[in-house]
Amino acid sequence: MIKEVTGDILLSQSQAIVHGVAPNDHFDRGLALTLRETYPSMYKDFRHYCQQFHPQPGAAWVWSGVGARVINLFTQEPPQTNTSRPGRASIIHVNHALRELVKLINEEKLESIALPRLATGVGGLDWEEVKPVIYNYLDPLPIPVYLYSNYTKGVKAAEK
Repeated sequence: MIKEVTGDILLSQSQAIVHGVAPNDHFDRGLALTLRETYPSMYKDFRHYCQQFHPQPGAAWVWSGVGARVINLFTQEPPQTNTSRPGRASIIHVNHALRELVKLINEEKLESIALPRLATGVGGLDWEEVKPVIYNYLDPLPIPVYLYSNYTKGVKAAEK
């Protein structure tokens, strides 16, 4: 069941924060940058994972650190070179990544998740195109899904 909230996703009390990235992403813009600054070891682990496993768009990777779990959904095309920016997101990659997210939620028995307006910032997709896809996959879940549809830095959302 989805509950749309306003606030700072990093203050979420959910079991996992979900966000969209590209394979080999540099985590240098948007929520990814904030997560890189908050959890520097996550970024190092992410780079290592990408070098070892060469993930494809539509996949997902879970990072767990002290007091935090972040699910990285590969919604964008990878950068063409080590110095270029990641490619844009596609609704097809969002579909596949959300399917992977549902599997992860079930496998790991997660009790709640929080996610932003997936793939609409750096990913470049239109929110009106992405929102129904999110609802299609996540609204039927029996757990709270907190959709941070409006970001307000430093403000704790009313999740309960």
